[in-house]
Amino acid sequence: MVVALSPTLVTEDEALSLVETVMQHSQAEEVVVTVSNSEASLTRYSENQISQNVNSTNFSLSITSYFGQRSATASTTELELEAILTTLNRSEELARIAPEDPEWVPVLPPQTYADRVPAFDLETAHLSPLVRAQQVQQVCEQSARAKVEGSGTLSTEAELYAIGNSQGLRACNRLTQADFSFTARIDNGSGWTQRTGWSLAQIPIAELTETVIERAYAARNPREVSPGVYPVVFDGAAFDTLLSWVMFNLDARAADEGRSFMSKVDEQGKPLGNRLGETLFSPQVNVRRDPGHPLLQTGTFSGGGLKQDQLDIIKEGVPQALAYSRYWAQKQGVEPRGNMYPFVMQDCDQSLDDLIRQTERGILVNRAWYVRYVNPRTLEVTGMTRDGTFWIEAGKIAIRLKICDSIKACQTCSRPLMG
Repeated sequence: MVVALSPTLVTEDEALSLVETVMQHSQAEEVVVTVSNSEASLTRYSENQISQNVNSTNFSLSITSYFGQRSATASTTELELEAILTTLNRSEELARIAPEDPEWVPVLPPQTYADRVPAFDLETAHLSPLVRAQQVQQVCEQSARAKVEGSGTLSTEAELYAIGNSQGLRACNRLTQADFSFTARIDNGSGWTQRTGWSLAQIPIAELTETVIERAYAARNPREVSPGVYPVVFDGAAFDTLLSWVMFNLDARAADEGRSFMSKVDEQGKPLGNRLGETLFSPQVNVRRDPGHPLLQTGTFSGGGLKQDQLDIIKEGVPQALAYSRYWAQKQGVEPRGNMYPFVMQDCDQSLDDLIRQTERGILVNRAWYVRYVNPRTLEVTGMTRDGTFWIEAGKIAIRLKICDSIKACQTCSRPLMG
């Protein structure tokens, strides 16, 4: 057995060399090559002890060959030249007999990407199972001292993604990510949180653990509340779950075809375009795509090679942009923008405690769970709460609530999204 003390990722030079190898041997009219390589490690714990430790390394080289408007993709998980050439031949053979693609677009030309390097934290990438276990052990000991049952995960990942094509496009990004989740349970009370970052050092594990333990104690002995309409304050993790539904549904094609909350339709339901420029949210809502944000520092391009730059998405409650695939952008005569991720919502000078203090009577939701569609045309979603839902009285958390019925949220109203 060989113990790897550092990530087994291919280097950027090696990844781009693999791309060049395919280019040199390709017989297709056009070809696109992607290289994906990741090493992920995870420690799982429950009842204040480690229960699982796993590590996985994944490598994939995908080749898409084009003959006119016909194309096919083949992939391999091997690095050897023979395997790569076999994969290339397979993609070319399949492309020759594939049906023509009615949504074909030309191969992407070279792009101009942002002049920055995505975050790749060496300490996070090289984190050993021992160090990860020591971090988890501290959480378990903190939980045991508080007499709660702690469970959750701590994971780290190092990733490389490269793309190249016969038009001269070449790009490669390396990234790291750490993720921590924690659930504390005592009697009939529980609390939860989750936090991610490009570096493990960004995540205040001890502080988060203490906050969740306090919330679990406060969540004991829940009481029922009468059904009704109440102001709601969302914890950040709960709000992120709902905001993600808005971002995912800002798709230009769905809007233009009448399938989205961003669609304009006539009385017969016939599509009349989209609702860009209309006030759909509270003026307090400002969201932008910002992969270079200090807390994110993600890749400079999307999976298809499109540049991933800063973009205003919602400004003072008014949608400014929709996500255009290359095909739909070509059809509509606009510039393709890719998806809306990663997004950042502009904060304010008020903390969660400040919002609670300003609420005379309302509900604090710590976690939005099992959120699903009700109607994509109105962007109504339904879900449940768990791990700490509290009644707010006179600006203070009064009692934990027992809520069995589903909650509904409509993201297209003009009310503030944060209650």
